[in-house]
Amino acid sequence: MTAVLQFLPTDSQFLLSPFSWLAKMRREAAVFYDTEHQCWMVFRYDDVARVLSEWKTFSSKVPQPPEQKDLTESLVSTDPPKHKSLRSIVQKVFTENRVEALAPRITELTHKLLEQMKQHKQVDLVHTFAIPLPIIVIAEILGIPFQDREDFKRWSDGIIARDQTAIKDMADYFRQLLNERRSHQGNDLISDLITAYEGGEKLTAQELVDFCMILLVAGNETTTNLITNSIWSLHEHPDENQRLRNDLSLLPTAIEEVLRYHSPITYLQRYTQVETKIGDQIIPQGQLVRAWISSANHDELKFENGDRFIIDREPNKHLAFGNGIHFCLGAPLARLEAKIALRALLEEFPNLRVDSKLPLKPIPTLLVHGLESLSVLLEE
Repeated sequence: MTAVLQFLPTDSQFLLSPFSWLAKMRREAAVFYDTEHQCWMVFRYDDVARVLSEWKTFSSKVPQPPEQKDLTESLVSTDPPKHKSLRSIVQKVFTENRVEALAPRITELTHKLLEQMKQHKQVDLVHTFAIPLPIIVIAEILGIPFQDREDFKRWSDGIIARDQTAIKDMADYFRQLLNERRSHQGNDLISDLITAYEGGEKLTAQELVDFCMILLVAGNETTTNLITNSIWSLHEHPDENQRLRNDLSLLPTAIEEVLRYHSPITYLQRYTQVETKIGDQIIPQGQLVRAWISSANHDELKFENGDRFIIDREPNKHLAFGNGIHFCLGAPLARLEAKIALRALLEEFPNLRVDSKLPLKPIPTLLVHGLESLSVLLEE
């Protein structure tokens, strides 16, 4: 099907709740060519899963990269064999044990932020808690000096918005930091990456810069929105909110349901390597394909009562962290941070509730799904 999309991506109501439109697209135009953005859009779960996993057909590599080469040699923008080599090197240092060992520090940071919140009756949860926690955690993992961290949220948001100035500024920062680490190594991920080998092959200077940038962006944007979207989801569904507060052992499955219901990433993009067919549509070689994760995760053919938020949903094979070889390397860290942060938040503030008098403000971009701010009352 070929048409122009009938929505405005900057419309706040659409960004807050695109689900009725996504359901309509699944029913009426599950594979759709948008002439305005010159890309194919895929909405059904099985089709989205296929686009994200079949890398020989749907490439992650941008066919005509911009003159600025930053972010073109990263895990998210390469295919095998390059992707396999990069991931093997990174997995050697960004291990499951390394992530699990962060739990005490994440707990300590969480309680420090909660102590600061206790001084107020009402706070913006995004800026007092959901943003600073993951930024501090990922900055400490990378070994970024404390005084340099203020710039990272601004740069990270800029990269999501494809701001070339933000991309350049962050890349220049990491080039300088990497040069310093080569001379004076520390006990951090950047130092380990510099010395990591895979079959005698080191990461190139550009690959190191790109990986640091991707890890920093993915390590804070997704987790910030996961924490925020959890409180948002519970606010929208008071019965499920009460169920969770009565039994916090449901928190792990509740987090998975937030990932499905309010997926932090709306879509991922691929490029067709060969002519292919999805549904009844023939897609030529060299076409941009946008795989709508937020639609796949609500697909009624995959999820019974997919339009409902159910904190103990099983099974729940959502695609919030992607699928196939590009499955998010930082998923275990995001889940760990969310589990620690939300448990502590709900225990520390049993009467926490969203201020319903203030309108919700979505992040003003289609790529990520979350809130710019979320005012919460901490006391009865």
